[in-house]
Amino acid sequence: MNDVLVLEGISKTYGIGGPAPVPVLDRLSLRVGRGEVVALVAPSGAGKSTLLHIAGLLDMPDAGRVAINGRDMAGQNDRARTEARREQLGFVYQFHHLLPEFSAAENIVLPQLANGIARGAARARALDLLGRVGLSHRGDHRPAQLSGGEQQRVAFCRALANQPSLLLADEPTGNLDPATSDKVFDVLMALVRETGLAALIATHNMELAGRMDRVIRLGN
Repeated sequence: MNDVLVLEGISKTYGIGGPAPVPVLDRLSLRVGRGEVVALVAPSGAGKSTLLHIAGLLDMPDAGRVAINGRDMAGQNDRARTEARREQLGFVYQFHHLLPEFSAAENIVLPQLANGIARGAARARALDLLGRVGLSHRGDHRPAQLSGGEQQRVAFCRALANQPSLLLADEPTGNLDPATSDKVFDVLMALVRETGLAALIATHNMELAGRMDRVIRLGN
């Protein structure tokens, strides 16, 4: 299995130099391979969000190595890290964060335009992704016209718009009722399996975690 994400010896402490520094991660290592779906389970305050931010190149560790598709990101400048996020990473959060003034399809088109894709090709991909999640008929609807489950499915499509190799998701079904959560999770798993990307998914839902390939637990 080819490793898409490699974290080696990751440590992170907040408030260094202050009166009460808070260690969050201590020499943590993990790997996520292509086509693998890994659950990240942790109680509040154990460093789950910090780990996702470091894996997503949104934060820097105090020590350790972060590699994406074999490329060590530690020595890269801000521009290179931004390019890697745009081209290789997809993000999904508990709240969909769709742009309310744009339609579902337009929310998926926009990140592609930022990546240099022509508008026609970007819209074609957006409509294709919406079809895969059962929302072909909702492409021209704005987020306020969609249910919570539909909004989150659009958010999944947006995360996959630029064909990333790694998906990072932070409680992607945590804002949904149990029945909708199960349906949306099934859609997410189908998308991940179909595209063959690597996925690291943080969740408090142990039933959902048990349906993934592997579970990693962080402790306080």
